[in-house]
Amino acid sequence: MQHDLGYFEEGQLDKAYDLRLLKRMLPFLAPHRLWLALSVGIVVTLTLMDLALPYLTKTAIDRYIVPTSATPANEKPGPNRVLRVSAADPDVRAVVADHPDRFRIEDGIAQIAWRDLPHLPPDAIRTLRQKDLDGLLWITAAFVVLIALDFGFNFVQRLVMEYTGHRIMHDLRLKLFDRILELSLTFFTRNPLGRLVTRVTNDVQNMHELFTSVLSMLFKDLFLLAGIGAVLLVMDWRLALASFAVLPLVVIASLWFSRRVREVFRRQRVKIAEINTQFAETIGGIKILQAFRREDGNQKRFRRLNHENYQAGMDHIHILAVFMPLVEVLAVVTVAIIIWYGGWRITTADMTLGVLVAFISYLRMFFRPIRDLSEKYNILQNALASAERIFLIMDSPERLARPAARALPDQADVGRIESIAFRRVGFSYVPGEPVLADVSFDVRAGQTVALVGATGSGKTTLTMLLLRFYLPEQGRILINGRDMNDVPPAALRARMALVTQEPFLFAGSVRANIFPDPDQYSESKIQSVLAAANCRAIVDRLPHGLDTPIGEGGGALSSGERQLFSIARAFAREAEVIILDEATSYIDSNTETRIQEALNRLTANRTAIVVAHRLSTVRQADRIIVMDRGRIREAGTHHQLLQEQGFYYRLHRCQA
Repeated sequence: MQHDLGYFEEGQLDKAYDLRLLKRMLPFLAPHRLWLALSVGIVVTLTLMDLALPYLTKTAIDRYIVPTSATPANEKPGPNRVLRVSAADPDVRAVVADHPDRFRIEDGIAQIAWRDLPHLPPDAIRTLRQKDLDGLLWITAAFVVLIALDFGFNFVQRLVMEYTGHRIMHDLRLKLFDRILELSLTFFTRNPLGRLVTRVTNDVQNMHELFTSVLSMLFKDLFLLAGIGAVLLVMDWRLALASFAVLPLVVIASLWFSRRVREVFRRQRVKIAEINTQFAETIGGIKILQAFRREDGNQKRFRRLNHENYQAGMDHIHILAVFMPLVEVLAVVTVAIIIWYGGWRITTADMTLGVLVAFISYLRMFFRPIRDLSEKYNILQNALASAERIFLIMDSPERLARPAARALPDQADVGRIESIAFRRVGFSYVPGEPVLADVSFDVRAGQTVALVGATGSGKTTLTMLLLRFYLPEQGRILINGRDMNDVPPAALRARMALVTQEPFLFAGSVRANIFPDPDQYSESKIQSVLAAANCRAIVDRLPHGLDTPIGEGGGALSSGERQLFSIARAFAREAEVIILDEATSYIDSNTETRIQEALNRLTANRTAIVVAHRLSTVRQADRIIVMDRGRIREAGTHHQLLQEQGFYYRLHRCQA
């Protein structure tokens, strides 16, 4: 039996595919749209507050520090500016009286040239500019209020997005886990454990960063860029156009960055998956590695994967090391252009100082979201690389077979299994390489049917088809005369129990492995199951009895003990059909006797399908089916087949 073990996740991403991935995420966002809308509303408010701060600076300079109202009517700001104050104020009159040569009184307004102010004492200047000082105090108070509000809104926004992101990640991980449980065995033979672990852990975590960082901050950065551009054009469109001169270079740099970083992220995701796969295989096969002294070779392979992951990370750093300083250089160049052009216009009295200062502040803010967008693009590409792999699992066609559309709701329960019939069944794992061909036989309730034959003859495949792990490619399997395709897998498996050659025990207690829902079993029932499965002596030896914890796979137990616990699990299931797949292989003679006794009790008065290599274990079967290269070679009882002196007879002679 062969399988294609190549990575399913490879495939070139393009921007159209990016958009499709983003669109596919919408169903996960929909249940949380109110929280997302609240976050976007807070982001818009934060953006408006950020835009207000430089404008307050401009207002402070042009209205209170170097007020443009000091300019004579119909004149540009320049050397002829004057300061006008009301002469009705007693303090102002006192200053005018002390320096009459500096002031001119017209219509109750005292005027003094701006260039003469430095010649007055500080107290006099403070008196004349008291309203400006009061205005600066209000501007300062507005700054403090905006900063406090900014802190509060940022706190709430972060809280809302983290809550929403964790809820989305929670839903996504559950959806992915549920989908993995629905996949067929074919999928798991094609994809290593480490890769699937990476999907449920690392890739979902990368999606969390997308939900918490990119979604809200993307809105903020875009709103901030648009807002800054609009404010600059309104304040001074000529200076705004001069400052936008470097934008084409920023766009070119961003496109270069995006193109280079995409492939790097995909390489990193693949290497992380390969590292996890290698690590999982190393832990799972540590005994074989040590027994065959393969530690050095395994370490070299891991070192190579780790170095390739390191190189991908360094490529990412190199790209950032070029892009981020380039953005900083372009920001400095833009500020230099503004200082030169704006300073020239101020010297020619064509613009106020406050506009220039505000422009510099806005431009520094303008390049901040560009840097943020590049970082968010990193997160976005990382998340899209993860989303690609998550949706590849969700879209995998290798799912458990479902009932055909013709099945009716009231036919979900198959009822007590009275008969099983294989009708000309054919199957192959790999197209063109049939494992079964034209297999037909019947099993009646209470019968024990044995499947024997050489390795690779298709015995285990027949049991996999009966359990609906796979569907026949040709022919049909009938349960009580009904096509098995019309029966839900869960309803079918609820009436069956499987005891395999290498039973799997889950991490937890012995009780949890044998009795998954202990509340359904009385103490007397538990003891009877243990006695029937010959497990009572084993349980009594354990330090905490049934509550003794065992590790994953039951590695601390012997093969025979694991097998007996597996039989006890089948007893507790009270299944109608028992499937035994090489259940006594690799067991010593003493343990085999105990296991065989337990199996005899298990199959008594039940339908049993037994896969066996050792013919001595199936002599008492009601019917023995001999498989050879995917076909039924002969069938009958043990004595009938020996009398025919055919294929079974030769197998029996070889083993004897």
